[in-house]
Amino acid sequence: MIQACIFDLDGTLVDTLEDIAGFVNPILRAHSWPEHPVEDYRLMVGRGFRNLLKIAIPAEAVVDFDALFAESLQIYKDQGEQAGKPYPGVETTLHTLKQAGQKLAVVSNKPDVVTQVVVRKTFPEHRFVLVRGAIDGQPVKPHPAGALEAAAAAGVPAAACAFIGDSDVDIATAKAAGMLAVGAAWGFRGRAELLAAGADHILERIDELPELLVKLGQS
Repeated sequence: MIQACIFDLDGTLVDTLEDIAGFVNPILRAHSWPEHPVEDYRLMVGRGFRNLLKIAIPAEAVVDFDALFAESLQIYKDQGEQAGKPYPGVETTLHTLKQAGQKLAVVSNKPDVVTQVVVRKTFPEHRFVLVRGAIDGQPVKPHPAGALEAAAAAGVPAAACAFIGDSDVDIATAKAAGMLAVGAAWGFRGRAELLAAGADHILERIDELPELLVKLGQS
């Protein structure tokens, strides 16, 4: 029986695609590098801010990347998220899950400082047992460390947790942690990637999650 739900953030709980593009493109513009259409960022995000920046800048760019990353990360921390909004049904679903006794957590590859701000601003009424973003010197998804930390914070074994996310990275994280892998087809990547990654279940809407957990508990 599933007793805890661990959520990815971008593309799962919150639609931040325009916000991410609106932050990275000005960095590119400031260096006279080509900008990317908002939709292109769907396939660029998911493995952390450092990786996003590497993908976004031209391969032939001559730049001190560590300095660029440090400067950009500080701006990101100062600016935070501006345009992100919960996907339809997220607020209601979180309430339903909590009323059913589920422990809730968020594990993201977004920088931890920004992750904390986004969750606090977007979900002020919800109390998560853990909110964890990318922390310098610590492994990020698909390494299972964050997911296992969330399970420990919830006080339940990994096998009693569902990890819900929109990308192959999230499905790999769930598998590595020994958790139920639930694909969020409403997010950035879509059903095909989640299916190829081996998701145990794929949902079209987040409000399908409580019913899925009930069915699993009855089986």
